[in-house]
Amino acid sequence: MVDNGFSVRWARTSDVPHIQTLVEPLVNRRILLGKDSVVFYGTIQGFRIAENASGTPIGCGALHVMWQDLAEVRTLAVQPEWLHRGVGHALLDQLEADARELGLSRLFCLTFEVDFFAGHGFVPMGEEQMAPEVYAELLRSPDEGVAEFLDLARVKPNTLGNTRMIKVL
Repeated sequence: MVDNGFSVRWARTSDVPHIQTLVEPLVNRRILLGKDSVVFYGTIQGFRIAENASGTPIGCGALHVMWQDLAEVRTLAVQPEWLHRGVGHALLDQLEADARELGLSRLFCLTFEVDFFAGHGFVPMGEEQMAPEVYAELLRSPDEGVAEFLDLARVKPNTLGNTRMIKVL
């Protein structure tokens, strides 16, 4: 997809240093949690990259499948000089298309950017109802995103001020 001087593509392993550069200011401001390089390399297949006309990464975002019908939008970041130019919207639209392609029906995010995600149809989460056996399976996951989705007490110190949001596709 090409629009407004940028395009969105699948990430490559060579993009990991760019992803780290994009998210570092947000980690420093405690908006995103920091991750080691090994984590980015291990999850690169879920990432999309927005790049400018010269091929330089200017934004990123990832889709992380959590259950048969549920994925989390993660690590959505855009270079400051590219904010309000449609980059974040294009990345999120592509991640939603990827989710539909995988057969998913719900997207979750944990965010400070409530208005941005609300503009894409996400709503604040209430008490999500799920089958007890699904809840028990999700509890076994070591993934922090799953713990955030379940609103477990052990992640509360890292999620203060964030809003848990969900979208039905």
